This record gives sequence, structure tokens and C-alpha cells, in this order.
Amino acid sequence: MSEENKDLGDKAEEAFDKAKDAAKEAAEDVKDGAKDFSEGAKKTANEFAEGLKDAGNAENKKILAGILAIVLGWLGVHKFILGYQKEGIIMAAIGVVGWFLCGIPTSIVGLIGLVEGIIYLTKSDEEFYNTYQVGRKPWF
Repeated sequence: MSEENKDLGDKAEEAFDKAKDAAKEAAEDVKDGAKDFSEGAKKTANEFAEGLKDAGNAENKKILAGILAIVLGWLGVHKFILGYQKEGIIMAAIGVVGWFLCGIPTSIVGLIGLVEGIIYLTKSDEEFYNTYQVGRKPWF
């Protein structure tokens, strides 16, 4: 019986060593996986941060300014989006005061906004950026 106990003890020790080696390998795999995940998460976070920095880029402003010019052109909201405060105030003032003058000035300013919105949306991103953000062309 002592011989059987010794064989069982050896087998148990051998099984324990195998389990220990498997646990070490699993731990290394988990560490590698965690490292890969961490690097991927950092990369994704950096891409997200870059995306936030670019949120005000030409394409986003072009689309936003174009749609707002078409929809709310008579208020000059698109001018404020592009950073033209003086022109925005002029359009908003004419648009609001125009309501008291039978709506004719408001209609004219609304038509200007519609035309500008169409122009914004039909320009290429580079052309829009160079014209309205670098060149600071406030009208048409």
C-alpha cells in the first residue's frame, strides 16, 4: 500500500506541477492580452481626442453653416458659426426688424442666406476652408 500511496503522491505532484505551469501560461496570456487591450484603448482614446480637436474642421463647419444658412438664413446664424459676428448681427437685425416692415427685408435676407447655404454646400471642403475660414470672405 505504501508503494501505491507513493505512486498516487507522485501523480498528484505531477498533476499539481502541470496545473501550476498551465496557470503560469494562462497568467502570461492574460498579461499579454491586457497589454494589447491597453495599447488598443490608448490608441482609440488618442484617435477620439484627435477627432474632438478636429470637430471644428472645415467639413463640419461647411455642412453646419450650409444647413443653418438654408433653414435660418434670415437670422444670420450661419455667420456666427463661421466667426463673422458683425455680419451675423447685421443679418439678424435686418431679419427681425424686417418683420415689422411687411417682411420684405426679412425675405431678402432669407434669400441671401439660402444662396449662401447652397454656395457653402456645393464648394469642396478645401475650397470652403480657404475661402471662408482662411480668407475670411464674409459675403457670398
